[in-house]
Formats: sequence, structure tokens, C-alpha cells
Amino acid sequence: MPNTEDIGRQASIEGFANEHIAAGLLMKKYQNVSLVDLPLSSYDIIIVRKLKKGDEDIIRAQVKTARTSVSFTGGTRGGVDREYKSGVKTYTQSTKTSDVVIGLKPVDEKTFDMYFIPTLLIAVWGTKSKGLGTIEPLKNNYDFLDNCKDRNYIMRTAKELGVI
Repeated sequence: MPNTEDIGRQASIEGFANEHIAAGLLMKKYQNVSLVDLPLSSYDIIIVRKLKKGDEDIIRAQVKTARTSVSFTGGTRGGVDREYKSGVKTYTQSTKTSDVVIGLKPVDEKTFDMYFIPTLLIAVWGTKSKGLGTIEPLKNNYDFLDNCKDRNYIMRTAKELGVI
């Protein structure tokens, strides 16, 4: 039976791997995608999209491993380093910290679902997590990623889909 340190180490490795998997999946669709290599950043991935008028839009995405729910908190240490005390405080994702939380759920070893949760919705819900069943309409819903900063679109469509 694995000990607590082994479980924590594996969770940490899985989290890092899931960031790379999400970046790779997004890169196939958006091309200009990069992992953020800043240890105190509140987001893991930058997506640079070309807009119709030639301008660029930058989306800040935080990746979370999703099993039965998606957590919206950050700033805590996980895995083997969870006893490390830094000056970083726990926070809930918001429009100030990122634009979208991506819950990455493994379907099998080669297939993944991505739940695109705009931080605009997290503010409305006022919760630290949501069960995957509750946010099922957001699964692989790239329209929510593309429009994650458009408050009118997100609120109207979230109501239509029954997630608020």
C-alpha cells in the first residue's frame, strides 16, 4: 500500500502532466498556446487567439485535475511539497487571477474531456468547486472557452444550459 508521501508525489506528477496534456490538446485547435513557467502565477496556460479584425486576445487558463468535481482554489501546496509554507495564500479563481478554469478529466489513458469554466461563472456560483454532473454542458464546450470573457454571452448561455 502506498504511503502518504507516495500518494502526494503521484498527485503532483499527475497535475503537471495534465497541464501538458491540456496545452497539447489546446495547441491542436488554437496553435499559439504556451505553458506558463512562472511559479507564483495563478494560471498555467496562455492561449493567444487571432480575432477577425487582426487583433489578438489572450486567455489565461488554470488547469485542474477533474475526477468527480473541479476545484476552483489555488495557492496551496500539493503533492510531496504540501508542508512547505510560502507567502502565497489560498484563493478562489476569479477574473483577476485567470479567465477560465479547465477541468481535465481522463476518460482512459489516451482520451480526455475538458470542462471549460469561465471565472465569470465561478463568481456567480460563489463556491470553491462544482461536481462534473452539474457542469456537464461545459464539457468540451469550446464556445465557452472562446467567449470566456464575454459576460453577456456566458450568463445568457449558462442560463440556457441550466448551469446557473
